[in-house]
Amino acid sequence: MKDTYVFEYVNENEFRKLERSIKKYNMLAYKQLYFQYYPELKNGKFLGEIVSDDEDNGTTTYELKLTTDAMFSKVHGDIKLYYIVYHKEKIVMLDKFEPLEILSEGHNSELVTYKGVMVSKQHADKDMFKINLLNMIQK
Repeated sequence: MKDTYVFEYVNENEFRKLERSIKKYNMLAYKQLYFQYYPELKNGKFLGEIVSDDEDNGTTTYELKLTTDAMFSKVHGDIKLYYIVYHKEKIVMLDKFEPLEILSEGHNSELVTYKGVMVSKQHADKDMFKINLLNMIQK
């Protein structure tokens, strides 16, 4: 049997909430995460960019950018997964997702969309302005 890595969480409840928010509002990123990236991480193929490397503890921190809609990325930023690999213990510690604000808000309450992009309730005017501006630039 091949050695595989085990998933653990820094804060499992919070991580799962953000994961469900991604599933609800960005299915493409969720499918890629769940069916492509998670199996590769379990098999020891670490994806993304190295953020930090701690040789004393035998850990490496990675930042993995998920595929999202171009308009979502321009308005809210890229969806990124941060995880820490403990090489000796064969553990992948799933840390957090970004952009944290819009994903947390999406979990706490139902968000509306404007021209196909989800809009924050707290910053609705700002988000709609960005969407309109980006649409005008594209024309």
